[in-house]
Amino acid sequence: MNLLDKNVQHFIKEYKGATTNLLLKKPMFDGLTNKELAQQIEGRRTATKKLPFLLVKENVLFPPTLNLEQTSSEATAQYKAQNLQGEHFLDLTCGFGIDAFFLSEKFKEVTLVEENEELLSKVKHNWQVLERKATFINGSAEAFLKATTAHYNLIYLDPDRRDALKQKKFLLEDLSPNILELQSVLLQKADKVLTKLSPMIDISYLLHTLPKITHIHLVALRNEVKEVLVVQEAKTEIETQVQIHCVNLETEEPTLQFTEEALHSSQVVYSAPKKYLYIPNNALLKSGAFNYITQHFEVEVKKLDVNTHLYTSEQLKKSFAGRVLEVTPINPKELKKGSKYCILSKNYPLSVAEIKKKYHIVEGGNEYLIFTRSVEGLVVLLGKVIE
Repeated sequence: MNLLDKNVQHFIKEYKGATTNLLLKKPMFDGLTNKELAQQIEGRRTATKKLPFLLVKENVLFPPTLNLEQTSSEATAQYKAQNLQGEHFLDLTCGFGIDAFFLSEKFKEVTLVEENEELLSKVKHNWQVLERKATFINGSAEAFLKATTAHYNLIYLDPDRRDALKQKKFLLEDLSPNILELQSVLLQKADKVLTKLSPMIDISYLLHTLPKITHIHLVALRNEVKEVLVVQEAKTEIETQVQIHCVNLETEEPTLQFTEEALHSSQVVYSAPKKYLYIPNNALLKSGAFNYITQHFEVEVKKLDVNTHLYTSEQLKKSFAGRVLEVTPINPKELKKGSKYCILSKNYPLSVAEIKKKYHIVEGGNEYLIFTRSVEGLVVLLGKVIE
């Protein structure tokens, strides 16, 4: 039997138990290990939330857990694909092929390159199941780039961020492929290069290291920064200002877009907390444009302190890239023992765990307790989210 056998597929879809228990049992099917079955069961479970489009069709095959962990979610892949189209698309680091599936949708010719032969065979099979065409190349990004004479409208890379010991790497020269070494050939063979990088990478480092950048997208999913996307365009003039986009997918928060000049803005006014408190989402915080936030709004918004990235105003600004709370100062000594709050510690000498222990409070409930510092010193605020 093989994984595509009807009885095997039925078992994979219907199995509800822990896969660890399955691994302890004798083989369920001749010719298949229970480890192979467990991989498919775990893959389907991951896809239910992360890649639901893969479950629309029968007989989709899933890779090992690590490959699924590294692949983009359906939501972030769809975001990347916005406004991209052309004749020729090339993915040099195909992986499980999720980004390529969405990115290449409006391209006429699609080429996918992947070193892992077993993984590529699953991608090829799945694309056939999903009725999508592509040319599949088993090889390295470096070798393919050197050999190809074609020119592409878009080249996409998602370099491996782990070394041989599976330790995470963040510097561009430590990635595989080494995208610094490929810069000249990439920009020679593509109109546009799109690179997915770690959410841990420093934005200033990117701006000083990579040439021809036109856009940087900081992509969060429900307030967890998932990836940093860098767009490079071969014909870009040196003087072009890089556009930075901060997006929080699957929320109603607005996307903020500004130029790199905003990162160096020094115009900011500090204030003690007023009626409303603004907590930027993590994509916006990742950008480092802390002072720009105070200039962005039509109403007067001020920053609490130099190292406190919270903002305040007397008038309400509803359309904010983050949470908005109505707040009042509170004496923490008056907190009732055992009471529940969503507790935040921002630029405050005690951690959340230390705060809970000191004041005998627990996390939960609908009200916020914000322990922070403003220009007037340490302060504790009681807040409710503005819907």
